[in-house]
Amino acid sequence: MDSREKKFDHILAQFDQHGVKHFVSKLVVGDYMDLDRPRLCIDRKQNLQELVGNLCQGHERFRRELERARDLDIRLVFLVEHSRNIRSLSDVRHWKNPRLAVSPYALDGPALYQRLVTIENRYGTIFYFCDKSRTGETIIDLLKHNGRPYYIRIGQKEKAE
Repeated sequence: MDSREKKFDHILAQFDQHGVKHFVSKLVVGDYMDLDRPRLCIDRKQNLQELVGNLCQGHERFRRELERARDLDIRLVFLVEHSRNIRSLSDVRHWKNPRLAVSPYALDGPALYQRLVTIENRYGTIFYFCDKSRTGETIIDLLKHNGRPYYIRIGQKEKAE
């Protein structure tokens, strides 16, 4: 787990519950990685609003991290804790940004969706979404199955890794 990660007690509790050993260190990209698969990193975002902040106010830093992952051949997977209403990237199109009430320049759902699709295509990353109550379990699942969450693997025959 990256040493700069914040508000992660709920994740550590789930790691402990599942018997996942963990330690804190500075990571090159992302927030979580498995030492057995160092070319896969998970970058957790607390919600869509944090992601919008990364795209707007912290754009250069965010872009540098995407480029660093690409240059180092690291698959960077974003896991966004939002709500049960946002389960997939396509659901982002219907998101109502509360900041629109304050600023007409705030990103709305369709604009955010388009930017995230562009990022996936340009940098080879992917965005997944989960409820905060399942973040730790989802991180474990993604790291264990090469960045493919359970709902994508359902009905597919797993290949031995």
